[in-house]
Amino acid sequence: MGNKQISARNALRYGDLYTRLSAVVMGAGLIGHKQIVKGLLVLLFQAAFVFYMINTGIHSLSMMPSLGTQEQGKVWNEAKQIFEYTTGDNSQQILLAGVVALFVIAAIIVLWILQMRHSYKIQLIKEQGGHVPTLKEDLRSLLDQNLHMTLMTLPCLGILIFNIVPLVYMISMAFTTYSKEDNHLMLFDWDGLHQFQRVLNMNGNIGRQFWHVLAWTIVWAIFATFLNYILGMILAMIINRKDTKGKGFWRFCFVLSIAVPQFVTLMIMNIMLQPSGAINVLLQNLGLISSPLPFWQNAMWARITIIVINLWVGIPYTMLQVTGILQNIPNELYEAAKMDGAGPVRIFFKITLPYMLFVTTPYLISSFVGNINNFNVIYLLSGGGPTYVGDTAGQTDLLVTWLYKLTVDQQYYNLGAVIGIMTFIILTIVTLVTYRNSTSYKNEEAFM
Repeated sequence: MGNKQISARNALRYGDLYTRLSAVVMGAGLIGHKQIVKGLLVLLFQAAFVFYMINTGIHSLSMMPSLGTQEQGKVWNEAKQIFEYTTGDNSQQILLAGVVALFVIAAIIVLWILQMRHSYKIQLIKEQGGHVPTLKEDLRSLLDQNLHMTLMTLPCLGILIFNIVPLVYMISMAFTTYSKEDNHLMLFDWDGLHQFQRVLNMNGNIGRQFWHVLAWTIVWAIFATFLNYILGMILAMIINRKDTKGKGFWRFCFVLSIAVPQFVTLMIMNIMLQPSGAINVLLQNLGLISSPLPFWQNAMWARITIIVINLWVGIPYTMLQVTGILQNIPNELYEAAKMDGAGPVRIFFKITLPYMLFVTTPYLISSFVGNINNFNVIYLLSGGGPTYVGDTAGQTDLLVTWLYKLTVDQQYYNLGAVIGIMTFIILTIVTLVTYRNSTSYKNEEAFM
């Protein structure tokens, strides 16, 4: 029996009376094997779980299939001569309570498995004549060989409570009618995959907007990532040249632009490029234009303007990112290439660029993902506009800014949840496929 795998199944099959009893009364196996404090703690968790389920959990789960049926009522009070409103079901609270109940059940199942395995493990140690750690030894191990468990418990709980549970809750909204359409803000129902069909249907209004926004999001991310990268690298190479004088001064000039908060720069740019802004007024006063340039009123103008301003904001960051890497490229490679007659262009494409791409591929991937989710640049410059009448998305909206409008501004919470899911899927596929096919992943020792 000592060679058998320690698992909940084997605990049920080969465990002693105490271990099998813990399948019903959690902690009984630990108490029976003289691990009284741990057993009582586990039993306390089970008691709390039973109390929670009786008091709240069962009701929350029973309401999940319908998400509530009782609408808010309005009754005339003859005595007070006023209308009084009766409380109805709140589907949002019902959905949240149901999601929490499911996570609580999942947590108690995990605890049940762990305490079964632990009880069975102690049983095997005793049968083999080994030493069973005391409570003091277990506590001491949490500050020694099991220190990682002590340090990671609170962060993992925080991620579970503040990230995973809300994430599942928001994902579940995508399968409901939760929106201002047909007044489903207080009481809504499950809607299956209908909202996904609306988003993916290219013939529908929402579907056309989704594919339009997705296409612009990808185009924006490509231009914003690779133009910043290439131009930032060229700028760093120019400053890093041996013949360049005042390297510190030039770096200071570009670092100074980083010191200004980004949102301040973007808001100033937005104001300057308005029809009555400084740029248009200056050009008109100089006689170069007769009417204001439509920086934010024309879709193509707005897109080009956003990309150009993003270069101004992003190139200094890339310059600093690659400066240190450029200085670490072995000079022997450049000297050997020059001796073979290679010119600057050939050296760049055969030595500098491959080395930079190898080292900075993870940075490029994170920049691409960051630009897909670059809320600040779009929202503070153009606000996603211009927007055609009847559309929920503007011509410069990214998926993330459109999601913001759908939820905060327009109260299409179900569609917003669908857009969030689609964005996550797209980013996951792009990140995994790109990184797993990169030289950085396949050949880590290439430049070592």
